[in-house]
Amino acid sequence: MHRALLVSEILLEVFMHVNKRTLNPYALALSHREMSLARKSFAALARTCKRFHEPAMDLLWAELDGIEPLLGCVTRLHPIMHRSGGPRYLRFEGIEPLSEHEARQFLRHAPRVRSLTILYDDYFHLLSVLPIETCMFPRLLSLSTDQDLNRYLHLFLSPTLRRCALPVVHPDLKSVPTRCAALEDLSIKSSSGNIAIDGQVLYDSIRLCKGLVTLACPPLDWTTWEYLSNLPTLLTLEIWDDCCLLGQRNLNFASLLNVTRLCFYTRTAAYTVAVMQHLQFPSLNQFEMDVFCLPWVEVEPLFHALSRHKTLSHIAISSERGGRGIHDLLDNSLTPIRQSLCFTQLRTLRFKFPSCCINLDNDLLLEAMSSWPHIRMLEFVDPQVIPTVTFRGLSAALRQCPRLHTLDIPLNAVNIDIDPTVESFQHTSLQCLNLTSSHISDAEAVACVIFSMLPSVDRVLPPADQGYKCPSHVCLEVQRHLGSFRAFAGLGRHVTGAASKT
Repeated sequence: MHRALLVSEILLEVFMHVNKRTLNPYALALSHREMSLARKSFAALARTCKRFHEPAMDLLWAELDGIEPLLGCVTRLHPIMHRSGGPRYLRFEGIEPLSEHEARQFLRHAPRVRSLTILYDDYFHLLSVLPIETCMFPRLLSLSTDQDLNRYLHLFLSPTLRRCALPVVHPDLKSVPTRCAALEDLSIKSSSGNIAIDGQVLYDSIRLCKGLVTLACPPLDWTTWEYLSNLPTLLTLEIWDDCCLLGQRNLNFASLLNVTRLCFYTRTAAYTVAVMQHLQFPSLNQFEMDVFCLPWVEVEPLFHALSRHKTLSHIAISSERGGRGIHDLLDNSLTPIRQSLCFTQLRTLRFKFPSCCINLDNDLLLEAMSSWPHIRMLEFVDPQVIPTVTFRGLSAALRQCPRLHTLDIPLNAVNIDIDPTVESFQHTSLQCLNLTSSHISDAEAVACVIFSMLPSVDRVLPPADQGYKCPSHVCLEVQRHLGSFRAFAGLGRHVTGAASKT
């Protein structure tokens, strides 16, 4: 064995290259094959020699999707664990709980687990033998589940736990901050049913958290907001659902000094508007809101409240439904786009709600782009709009934002008002142009303009997994022509290069 491998730090660094994140560092989720390959590699390393055994075993057991692998250490359960079909097909109904001896077998490798995701709950009854003071995973850092852990929550609460994601407000939620002093990330997406009781449990639990960095939870009352305003560690806050009414109490613009990211996922915008009107976020950098219904009567106060936060560089607002029809807003100068001109530090702006593109034409687009010189992603998706921005207007606006990378706005590409053979301007930074909501008649002519003016754009269709409607036949034709132009240009460069060498 090379002497370098006798150094624990070097050995661990070598083993980390087997880690699943190294297999595909750009993957958002790992395939079963990738996870299986990593685990098999760690198991092989653990069997290689005594020197490799402990660090390889630590990595082998570090991340688990469920506790089934630990149940596999119990001799009596081997016939169940080795059935074909994977963990989702395992069934533990009718199986007797673990004995004390079997519990020791089960817990043999539990101290090595650092991250645990619980997908199923049909095996919890097997753990009834464990004393109430038992902490199954003393070194656990992250716990995530979409199952109600019911009376077994305490078994998973480690003093080292930093991240805890639960599906609902647990009756014993206060035990989480009490037993997990290192908690930094708490996520609870909804109430279990009784809004009043769950709300009080949630508020009391949050007030016991002393070092939260990230909080995702149902709506908070004013008293809890006031507590959070005195929590300097908090950086990210997400509010899910809007089953809570804030009431009449006014915090007189209490300030959450260090919060940089604020998200609301609700049915209506009323709660969001109230929070943004009465609280201050002087460091706010990102604001996101996904609301089921966004009537115009709530759009204006929302943007008025947002306008106080000039530090915003990322704004994303989406809604399935709007309020009044588009004809009622034509004369309104306080449109969403115009009210966003004050955010001069914008890098990302995404609007996806009815009437968000009201009055958007060449002049307004030019004014907007001039106000957002640092913009890199711009998306306006409006199912009600009739496109009026033309290629000439787009060309003039693009000159104002040299860093723009992604663009999705409705274009009127029926009457092309620019000649690509004469126009010399090229925007080389733009790489993604979505034409799904644009009006197009001549696919080849549109592809020619894009190829000439936007040389880095190679796709005019959105990714298939991002919830966009199926692209029209004419958009597919634009994509096909654009591919042909690029292939022909590449062939021409290849021929020219070969000729110059001869």
